[in-house]
Amino acid sequence: MTTWGRVITIGVVLWCFSGGQPLFALTLDEAKSKGLVGEKSNGYVGLVSPGSGEAQALANEVNQKRRQAYEEIAHRNGTSLNAVETLAGEKAVANTKPGNFVEGSGGWVKK
Repeated sequence: MTTWGRVITIGVVLWCFSGGQPLFALTLDEAKSKGLVGEKSNGYVGLVSPGSGEAQALANEVNQKRRQAYEEIAHRNGTSLNAVETLAGEKAVANTKPGNFVEGSGGWVKK
């Protein structure tokens, strides 16, 4: 196997172990600490300031997974999706690290 063949093979293996995401993809914690996204009271994340396509894609992916989880929890507990979203939002805002953004009544604020 050539050197480039080994590099490609190692890259594919690492990509698989990383959950199929690009090795240098933006993580939720990184996006929060950079001020790109913040927690909303409705249980989802939002863009603090538009402009980052990578942050938008991340927010969409996170929100899709959260919605799926919230729907499962609501179904399992016989409650409304809105009730689960509200409770999750309260917990997410409360657990947000100082310096990261949360959505307040007047817009985004640093916690």
